[in-house]
Amino acid sequence: MSNGINADIKDLLQIAIQVIGRIAIPHENVRTIVGTNSKYIKAFNLCDGTLTQSEIARKAKIKRPNLSRAMNRWVTNGILFLVGKGVDARFIHIYPIPEKTPDWEKK
Repeated sequence: MSNGINADIKDLLQIAIQVIGRIAIPHENVRTIVGTNSKYIKAFNLCDGTLTQSEIARKAKIKRPNLSRAMNRWVTNGILFLVGKGVDARFIHIYPIPEKTPDWEKK
């Protein structure tokens, strides 16, 4: 029973982060920080708190040192958070972004 409650609390916290994040940092700013490379957008969106950096690098097909530099930039800019330490560390994005620029965002 407590596992179900913990999972519910975790889900609610992720929702709160995403809502507050959208207010604090507009979507176009997040996209600018992440960039337009589809591999990095995929990597950013994989940062949902379930994967390690190595797993994200493998799934996004990005060399780990390059992803590490990008993730450090994302953390510095406040769009990615690190939870845990060492090999158990997980990354959580402020909110996922579409892989393609939405029509309403194109200028």
